[in-house]
Amino acid sequence: MKYIDEFRNKNLVTKLADQIHKSVIRDYTFMEVCGGHTSAIHRFGIPSLLPENIRLISGPGCPVCVTGTDFIDRAIAYSKMEDVIITTFGDLIKVPGSSSSLEKEKAAGANIRIVLSGLDALEIARLNSGKKIIFLGIGFETTAPGSAVTIKQAAKENINNFFLLSTHKLMPPAMEAIIKDGASLDGFICPGHVAAITGSSIFDFIPERYNLGCVVTGFEPADILQSILMLIKMVNQNTPKVEIQYNRAVTLCGNLIAQRCLSEVFETCDASWRGFGVIPLSGLKLRKDFERFDIEKILPLKIIFKEDNELCICGEILRGLKTPEDCPLFSEICFPENPLGACMVSNEGACNSWYKYRFVK
Repeated sequence: MKYIDEFRNKNLVTKLADQIHKSVIRDYTFMEVCGGHTSAIHRFGIPSLLPENIRLISGPGCPVCVTGTDFIDRAIAYSKMEDVIITTFGDLIKVPGSSSSLEKEKAAGANIRIVLSGLDALEIARLNSGKKIIFLGIGFETTAPGSAVTIKQAAKENINNFFLLSTHKLMPPAMEAIIKDGASLDGFICPGHVAAITGSSIFDFIPERYNLGCVVTGFEPADILQSILMLIKMVNQNTPKVEIQYNRAVTLCGNLIAQRCLSEVFETCDASWRGFGVIPLSGLKLRKDFERFDIEKILPLKIIFKEDNELCICGEILRGLKTPEDCPLFSEICFPENPLGACMVSNEGACNSWYKYRFVK
């Protein structure tokens, strides 16, 4: 299968691992900021192929994981209204709020439906004109264009019962927050899916301001190992820059059509991230021309915010300060069937991946 099998080729993977072993001259810490990379790294046993002085840590790359409890609580509050249908991606449904989850509310009778896209939610709005259809917009630059396209289509058709509850976020501000937070890093394994939309140039500020290398990376074993080798060479030569390993999908400029659609519908705003608090200009909200689709403008509500489980360390894991195994809840009380923290919910969450592949050596 083109673009998959060749990047899982045993001989190629072995050669890359050998080159890495021959290239190390010190300790290295690299952070991946994509949940797809976190999952792939553990699924393919990448750490077992690396020398002990290379450390890979997970960052805020899982959109479900960085979604705050307050957003879940707002979604639950809307779901309890009689004339509302909540539409959501499936991996959000188990994320715990302050006292419940969308899954529990659905089991109790709330009209909550899993969709694969915003356009699926728009079709539900067409078929249920007497209901308010709220689409939960989560994700980074990868999924936000889909929400933008949906909003534009709703406007074109004048569908007035479709609304967005947005927690779309932007990756570069979070990466800068991690650096400023004091995480000890030697480089970033950058998200390929995000960069396919934005282009690799959005990461240029990292080597320019912070002297850290970035490699935009694919999701197969050879991709990840090659990117690690590229980062090692940057560190060894003290030549930090942004490089594209995932050049079969990523360019310098990205998808200009998707970028234009995003800028037409959304504008940046401050946003709350689990573990970080509010990061300035790291979120996306609907522009004034599209505010009629913003459920918080049309039907504002107030919720009583409650703190997360104080034993859960998801926030520190997302900031690269701790690993899932540092958490006292990990695997004993918190596991995929009983997630107490957001990082255990999604297949892209660090805790979920560590748990699922903890015996892969």
